[in-house]
Amino acid sequence: MTTPEPRPDHGKVALITGAGTGIGRSSALALAARGMRVAINYSRSHDDAEATAADCTAAGGEGWAIKADVADPAEIDRLVAETVAHWGRIDVLVNNAGTTVFVTDYADLDALTNEVWDRILGLNVKSAFFAARAVAPHLRAVGGGAIVNVASISALRPVGSNLAYNASKAAMVSLTQSLAVALGPSGIRVNAVAPGHIETRWHAGRDAAAAASRERTPLGRNGSPDDVGGAVEYLATAPWITGEVIVVDGGRYLR
Repeated sequence: MTTPEPRPDHGKVALITGAGTGIGRSSALALAARGMRVAINYSRSHDDAEATAADCTAAGGEGWAIKADVADPAEIDRLVAETVAHWGRIDVLVNNAGTTVFVTDYADLDALTNEVWDRILGLNVKSAFFAARAVAPHLRAVGGGAIVNVASISALRPVGSNLAYNASKAAMVSLTQSLAVALGPSGIRVNAVAPGHIETRWHAGRDAAAAASRERTPLGRNGSPDDVGGAVEYLATAPWITGEVIVVDGGRYLR
C-alpha cells in the first residue's frame, strides 16, 4: 500500500474573506489542496460557503464556513478571534471581499454619491487594513506568515466599473506596499494580485463588456477564478516575495 505524499502546508490555517464563491472559493481550494485548513468567510452566501468548505475538505485540507460582515471592524475582530479559537492559529490572510456598482460612464460624477464612496472604500480598502491589523499578532505568533490582497488591474489603468472602484483598488495596492514595509521585520509577507476581467457572477449578463475585454486580451480569453486562485496560492507560499503586485489578466493590461 502506497503512503500518500505529505502535503506541503499540512496543519496551517488560512482565513479568506468573501470566500464562498468566485476568486475566494478558488483560492480556498488551492490552499486546501496544499493541506491547509481554510476559514471560509461569507456575509450572505451561506450555502455557497458551506459547499466550498466541504470541497476544501475533499481537496485534502479542511474547510469551515463562518459568517461575518467584514465591512464592520468589530465583526472582523470576531472573525479572527473565532478562527483562532477554532484552529489555534492563522498563517495566511486573503483579503478578497469587495464590492462595486457599475457606472461605466466615467463622466457621470453625480452617480458616485457619498454612500457609494463610503461603501466601496469601506469594504475594498478599510476592511483589508482592519483584517491585517487583527491577524498580525497571530502571524507573528507562528513566526511570520502571508497576507494576500485581491486588487484589480483597475488599480493600474482606468478600466474598472467606476471611478470609486478604481481608486479603492489603487489604494489597496498602496496599502499592500505599506504593510509589506511595516510587517516585514516580523517575517510577514504582504502581496497583491491584480485580476483583469474574471468571469464570475459579478459580470453575469454583461456579455458585451465580456466580449470587448476578450477581444483586447492577447491570450484570447477572459480569466476564470482558478486563474487568480493559483496566483493567490503562489503569493501565500512564496518565501521571499513581499510588496509585489502580480497582474493576472492574460495580457489585457498591455493594451
